Amino acid sequence: MVETLNLIDNKAARARPHDYICIEINTEAVLKSWQLSVFSFEWLDQDGKIKPITALKDADQIKRQDIEKALKDGADIEKPLLGIGIQDNIEIGSGKAALLTLAAHGIKKLPVHIPKSNERDFKPFLA
Repeated sequence: MVETLNLIDNKAARARPHDYICIEINTEAVLKSWQLSVFSFEWLDQDGKIKPITALKDADQIKRQDIEKALKDGADIEKPLLGIGIQDNIEIGSGKAALLTLAAHGIKKLPVHIPKSNERDFKPFLA
C-alpha cells in the first residue's frame, strides 16, 4: 500500500488554470467507465482488471516503472487529466500511467483535473 503520495498539478492544468478544476474521483468507477475507451486494452485485460507490468507494451512498462519509482522515492507525480469521450465514457487525456499504477496499488480516491465544462458529467465518478 502507498504510504506517501505527492501529487502535483498537471502541467496542462497549470498552463490553463481557468479551464480546469481539481476533483476527487472514485478510481473504480472511473476504470469501469474507461473500459469503453478504444485505448483501454493497452492497460486493462478483458475483465477490466489492470494488467501486470509484464503484460504491458514496452513503452507502457517504462511509464509504469517510472511511477513505481516515484512512489518508492516519495517523488512528485502529476495528477491525471481526465475528460469525457464521445461515447460519454471517461477518457484519460494525460497521466494514464499515474492513474492506473495508483489504482493497481489500491488507491480508491484520487485527485484529478477535469475541464470545467465537464464538471456536471463527472458527478457519477466523484469519491
